Amino acid sequence: MTPFPPFRAGASQDERDAAYDNTRAVADSAALIAARNAASEVFRAAHPGHLDLPYAPGERTKWDLFPAAGPGAPCLVFVHGGYWQRNRREDFCVLAEGALARGWSFALPGYTLAPDASLTRIVAEIHAALDWLQANGAGHGIAGRVVLSGWSAGGHLAAACAGHPLVSAALAISGIFDLAPIRDTYLNDKLRLTEAEIEALSPLRQPPVGKPMAIAYGSAELPELRRQSRHFHGARAEAHLPGPLVPVARADHFRILDALREPDGELLRAADDLLKHAA
Repeated sequence: MTPFPPFRAGASQDERDAAYDNTRAVADSAALIAARNAASEVFRAAHPGHLDLPYAPGERTKWDLFPAAGPGAPCLVFVHGGYWQRNRREDFCVLAEGALARGWSFALPGYTLAPDASLTRIVAEIHAALDWLQANGAGHGIAGRVVLSGWSAGGHLAAACAGHPLVSAALAISGIFDLAPIRDTYLNDKLRLTEAEIEALSPLRQPPVGKPMAIAYGSAELPELRRQSRHFHGARAEAHLPGPLVPVARADHFRILDALREPDGELLRAADDLLKHAA
């Protein structure tokens, strides 16, 4: 399938920016972010056993691991969002509550943010993080099959890195799957995407990964986010590749993560179902 064209060629700059500005679209986003960060700080302090484990030199290239009771349990790896230029893995640790309650392990890799790193480097760092987990996870109680998940920019990174041999399946939440529209927004001020990066790092423009992949978005998200997810799933469906499209009812860009934090949340159930179809 030919990737869809950049967002509305005739749009003003403000329209282009607003089309991908999730904090602007969700009126109480600041309060939601603050609550999540505070809850993650409490959760992280209560689970200090496997934190800040470096997988590469750098301030942010570290893992926070939350192993299940048994090392053979599945592991949900979660890559945080922030349009590749903000947020920290530490501020999403509370999302581990749901996976741990289901008997899964949970793991969060950090990565260097733009403009200190190009998107090419960020993708390479996630691959390096998965290399490290493959080699060292068992020593920290994580040796089961891995579902690579991510939200927002992390949804892009999960889709872009799903081919890693450690990964059995992927769950891309509210992701960006064609980078071309991003180049035309305020987000590119720090990303400085090149034509080569747009082509090489857009999951929609690359040969599809044959592993099961669920693609999720909130039904109350911005139209462009919904369109990106539906288009990516459509391309995979046309290639007869496994994995559902998961529209989470009434969820905006931030509240969709509740479906990952809750033990019986829709996204955790989707992750569980993916492993039933994984090789």
